Amino acid sequence: MKQYKNQNKFSLFSVNFQGIRRLGSLIGDAIAGKEYDYTNGRISKALVLLSIPMVLEMLMESLFAIADIFFVSKLGSEAVAAVGLTESINTIVYAIGIGMAVAATAIVSRRAGAKRFMAASITSFQVLLTTLLVSIPIAIAGIIFSGDLLRMMGAEENVASNMGVYTAITLGTAPLIMLLFAANAIFRSSGNPATAMKVLLVANGLNIVLDPILIFGWGPIPAMGVEGAAIATLIGRSVGVIMQLYILFNGKHLIGITRRAIMIHWRTIGEIFRLAAGVTGQHLIGTASWIILMRIMAEFGSVVVAGYTIAIRIVLFFLLPAEGFSNAAATMVGQNLGAGKPHRAERSAWSAAWLNMTFLGTAGVFMALFPSEIIGFFSYEADVIAAGAKGLRMVSFGMIMYGLGSVMLNSINAAGDTLRPAWFMFAAFWLVEIPLALWLSFNTSAGSNGVYISILTAESFMAFLALWWFRRGRWKTIKI
Repeated sequence: MKQYKNQNKFSLFSVNFQGIRRLGSLIGDAIAGKEYDYTNGRISKALVLLSIPMVLEMLMESLFAIADIFFVSKLGSEAVAAVGLTESINTIVYAIGIGMAVAATAIVSRRAGAKRFMAASITSFQVLLTTLLVSIPIAIAGIIFSGDLLRMMGAEENVASNMGVYTAITLGTAPLIMLLFAANAIFRSSGNPATAMKVLLVANGLNIVLDPILIFGWGPIPAMGVEGAAIATLIGRSVGVIMQLYILFNGKHLIGITRRAIMIHWRTIGEIFRLAAGVTGQHLIGTASWIILMRIMAEFGSVVVAGYTIAIRIVLFFLLPAEGFSNAAATMVGQNLGAGKPHRAERSAWSAAWLNMTFLGTAGVFMALFPSEIIGFFSYEADVIAAGAKGLRMVSFGMIMYGLGSVMLNSINAAGDTLRPAWFMFAAFWLVEIPLALWLSFNTSAGSNGVYISILTAESFMAFLALWWFRRGRWKTIKI
């Protein structure tokens, strides 16, 4: 009997060890970018291969956001307020860039799932061309009107006067931001998320290294203050885009842009605009509400804006990696719909949703338990810590619902239904979030905390709407 128990323990250990080895091998394949058919085989394996590079890619975005605000916070609350106000304006650029990215995901993933690789390559070129045409005018306007935009956002005059250069440089990188989004969406939707991960690893890694050097100075390099943070971002994003274009145009990948793919295809451009318009509308609705929330916060002074900016950056530190699961779901949905497997597409979305809720639920517990300690890592000002900690704890209670809603919305978008989520966002942000934030902030004792309460309420409401529509299943019948 004793010998049998020992054998049983050894067998159990062997099974667990083999399982760990298999998982390690799978993670290695995911990071290395091993090709895999996402329309066949185990859904769990496909999600791991897709989501790990995407989570790491988004984690790099999170680390950049945290590192950027960490170094800038050493310059004081005015610099942090300038970053927060500029980011609020820049979310318009992000909205359009995400629109292009989702359009690329929806069309390229369908073509890849149907094994129509030349059509996917032609679509990829149209995405890049359209992105450039849209982004360049935005960059020019941002550079010219940077100071006016800060004043419009309610910035105090000293912030608008002293920090305008930072805003001009940041908004001037609009083409780089949008190309990074669009090209990485092409990589992900074609089943090559490891390349997107490596691009952001280099771009954001370079940014993080340059941040303290350019902000505080080093050797012969003078201290540039908050403008140094913008220049570091400009350099990092430029290198990332150069990498992307080289990989896409060298013709060595399954979906690359060869000479045969370089053409203007008006029907595809029209489809890109149609899909991108819906997603851009979604994010502009969200962006406009974000700007109004920041405008409400500005009424309470730079200290409250600084606390809010740090708190939101910390939330984004967790939300961006969680987007990796949502993006994996989008690729799985698109490719499996293209392969004529709608039920597999639905199962893939549900699997990704459970992963996302688990991850963000854990993050929410961490933020709820240690809000002051987390905010205190980024600011030494007691008032900023107090303001940010209250908000961080409130927002933490909505993390699970955000995890569910983001996967449902991304899956619906990837299926080609980009209009319905726009209506959901309008209802959540403009019929719930903004009125609630205004009422709580200026008509109750909640003050600036009313903004955080409205965020929690609106995100939960939107998750319920997305879940309701996803379960109806009409998205499975859309043709692209």
